[in-house]
Amino acid sequence: MSALVEERPLSGILMMIDRARLTLDKVSLSIPQLLARLAIAGVFFRSGQSKIANWDLTVQLFQDEYHLPIIPPDIAATMGASFELGCSVLIVLGLLTRVAVLPLLGMTAVIEIFVYPQNWPEHLTWTALLIFLLLRGAGVYSLDHVIGSAIRRGR
Repeated sequence: MSALVEERPLSGILMMIDRARLTLDKVSLSIPQLLARLAIAGVFFRSGQSKIANWDLTVQLFQDEYHLPIIPPDIAATMGASFELGCSVLIVLGLLTRVAVLPLLGMTAVIEIFVYPQNWPEHLTWTALLIFLLLRGAGVYSLDHVIGSAIRRGR
């Protein structure tokens, strides 16, 4: 008898957890997609802004500290700032989002491998957000969705 008494509260808790899970499964990913876009774009946009704010220092950093293989420092700095600023704007707008995350994923890999491998927890966070956007897209609150809807209506 006491086993039944102990089992019922546990069963009730498990049922509540299952109901909560089912409810959460129904929530749209659109808000998390928007938040992921704003969060990751903010990281890279601020970095791009700091690069163009003092260009001579940026090129010097690429030459003295970052030590990227093959790419000359001035070209690497230009590419870095361009991708950080351009892709961030695209991601915030939700325009070509899946394409825009690819250079930032590449940059994150290069930074992790060649520049700051000790910052892997931060880079892992960036990578998780970028991969989420790559796999799920920008969501409903995006130009990707608006354009895609218009194309589908036109067919």
